[in-house]
Amino acid sequence: MDDVSQPGPAPDVPVGAASGPTLLVKIFGKDRPGITAGLFDTLAAYGVDVVDIEQVVTRGRMVLCTLVTAPEGGPAAEGGLRATVHNWAESIKMQAEIISGTGDNRPRGTGRSHVTVLGHPLTAESTAAIAARITAVGGNIDRIFRLAKYPVTAVEFAVSGAPTGVLRTALAMEAAHRGVDVAVVAAGLHRRAQRLVVMDVDSTLIQDEVIELFAAHAGCEDQVAEVTAAAMRGELDFEQSLHARVALLAGLDASVVDKVRAEVRLTPGARTLIRTLKRLGFQVGVVSGGFTQVTDDLKERLGLDFASANTLEIVDGRLTGRVTGDVVDRAGKARLLRSFAEQAGVPLSQTVAIGDGANDLDMLNTAGLGVAFNAKPVVRQAADTAVNVPFLDTVLYLLGITREEVEAADLHLDA
Repeated sequence: MDDVSQPGPAPDVPVGAASGPTLLVKIFGKDRPGITAGLFDTLAAYGVDVVDIEQVVTRGRMVLCTLVTAPEGGPAAEGGLRATVHNWAESIKMQAEIISGTGDNRPRGTGRSHVTVLGHPLTAESTAAIAARITAVGGNIDRIFRLAKYPVTAVEFAVSGAPTGVLRTALAMEAAHRGVDVAVVAAGLHRRAQRLVVMDVDSTLIQDEVIELFAAHAGCEDQVAEVTAAAMRGELDFEQSLHARVALLAGLDASVVDKVRAEVRLTPGARTLIRTLKRLGFQVGVVSGGFTQVTDDLKERLGLDFASANTLEIVDGRLTGRVTGDVVDRAGKARLLRSFAEQAGVPLSQTVAIGDGANDLDMLNTAGLGVAFNAKPVVRQAADTAVNVPFLDTVLYLLGITREEVEAADLHLDA
């Protein structure tokens, strides 16, 4: 049913079978079992057809709306229906409202999108601003529902009447101003189709920069961290910076690999994200400017489908200060995304890429949906959407997956 808060009168337009008189029946009050069945049992006595139904329960209060055809028999029959429904509602301590009209909902505009808003917290002020911006670009809010209440509040707006790209641009600016995260994706069956999700590793899947963990054992952490930060800001060529940093590790005993693996800290929500995606039939991979000595271990531990990274050269039990093979740089990450998608049998339009640094930009722009996760400013500005809370599993909400579905998947695995 249409969002009645939108400005401007809009007459009902006859659609399909519901082209004649219709009644909008609204029941609201304290929720309890049996209300829906009771309402339709009451309406059944008048031989009406159901055109539309929506129901929502918030903090134990129910609002149930149904659009039905007017009963045969003219005003007398309609008057009887109204009296019966009001009496039934009063008998169960609910309230009823019945509005006459013609036909079904007015047709929704073209250009349908899902707008997901994440707040920590989600304030009334930011919600008002997002809704107003949707209206300002010609969009109509058809439905709103909550995806999650923790670790963030996530709500989804179903919007029609405005092109997805226009919405995305307008809401990105509003989100940055209001301190919330907003993702805009086109509506359609593809949203529930099988997907491939590919993540960066350092400061995305994990909280650490792996090369800095190695550098700490070599006593050159400060020098490496400085070069890493400059590279992630896009100030240095990644391949040159990689070789410069790895050269500082020359001579380290290979046993340090096991120590670094043990030191790696997953980002909060990482296990939940991967576990849920896998349970729902998604394929998941990682690409990293870090090292296979760590990503291969993560692939095994987390059950990933794909993993690719640079490889530290080890000779006679020691790091040589060099990497072997092709360097996984900014362009390389995009190539690997395409390769993973081909192997997975998933079109690029159905891929999701997640990253935080300038080295991830090509991958984010290649994917069907690019998500900047706690990213540098240059990355936030270029990506489709940005997530600025420290929980990686919030990406699930951008895909339309609710917290209840996450918990249901966990229960299934534990059974």
